[in-house]
Amino acid sequence: MRIGLTGGASSTDRIVRRAQRAEADGFTSLWYASTVAGDPLAALAVAGRETTSIELGTAVLQTYPCHPLLQANRAAAVAEAMGRPGFTLGLGPSHEALVRDVYGLSYERPGRNTEEYLQIVTALMRGEEVDFRGHDWSTRSAGRMAPIAHPVPVLLSAMSPRLLRVAGQHADGTVLWMASAKVIESRIHPAIAAAAAEAGRPSPRIVAGLPVAVHDNADDARDAVAATATMYSGMPNYQRILDEGGAVTPADVAVFGSAESVRAQLQSLIDAGATDIWAAIFPVGPDPFASIRRTTAVLAELTSS
Repeated sequence: MRIGLTGGASSTDRIVRRAQRAEADGFTSLWYASTVAGDPLAALAVAGRETTSIELGTAVLQTYPCHPLLQANRAAAVAEAMGRPGFTLGLGPSHEALVRDVYGLSYERPGRNTEEYLQIVTALMRGEEVDFRGHDWSTRSAGRMAPIAHPVPVLLSAMSPRLLRVAGQHADGTVLWMASAKVIESRIHPAIAAAAAEAGRPSPRIVAGLPVAVHDNADDARDAVAATATMYSGMPNYQRILDEGGAVTPADVAVFGSAESVRAQLQSLIDAGATDIWAAIFPVGPDPFASIRRTTAVLAELTSS
C-alpha cells in the first residue's frame, strides 16, 4: 500500500528532519500545503537533497495568483535543486473566498481558467515550447522556460466533472481531499480514467487524502476531527464532495478506529480506485504526541506489508 503523510514543520531544518524520518519509516510520499514555510518549494527542495527516494509533492499550490509559465519555472527550479527525481507538482484553483477576498482576484469561470492553466503547465513540463492564447491565460514561452532536470508529474485537485476531465486529459492524475471511497468508486475514478483513456494517456494516479487516526474511542476521534477540520465543511467545494459521499461533516469521512479498522478503511480506498493514500494524521486524546506516534507506527507497518 502506497501511503504518504502530510509534510511540513515550523522551519526548514525540521522539514528536512521529518522528510528523512518519513523516508526511513518507509512512507512513499509527503504532501505540502501552499502555506508551509510561507512557500513550501524552497524547503521542499532542500528536503529533496537530503533524502534519496521519497516523493515530495505540493497539495496544492494555487493557480490563480501565479502565472503558469512562472509556476512551471518554479517547478523546474525545484527539480534541479533536488538533484533527483521525486518532486510532484500538485495544483488547484483553490476557493472563491481566498482568491477573491484575500488576493483580490476574480473567481469567474474557474473550470475554464484551470483548464487553460493545465494545458500550459503540462506542456511546459514536457519540455515543449508553448504559444497559447486563451480567455484567461496566455503564454509565449520561447526562450523563457528553464530546462527540466528531472521529470515532474503534475496532479490536479479535481472534484467536479470538468476538472476530472481536465486532469485525465492533461495531468498525471488527481490529488483529493475529503473524498470518501464511495465517491472515488462511483464518480472520480470512472471519470478521470475515461478521460485519460480517451486522450491516450497512461492510467492516472488518484491520491486520496483524508484525516487518519488509530484510536478505539469513536466519539473522541470524531471530536478531534471536528476541532481540526470543521473549516472544510464550510467550503462549497468540500461540502459538495462530502454530500456526494453521504457525509455531513469531515468526521463522517475521516479514517479512525482500531489498527485493523484503519487498515480496512484504507484498503477500501484502494479498492475504490485510489492509487495512493495521503494520511493526514490527527491527534486524539490527552497525549497528542503518543497518539501521533501510534498512528504513524501502524501506517508504517502498512507500507511494508
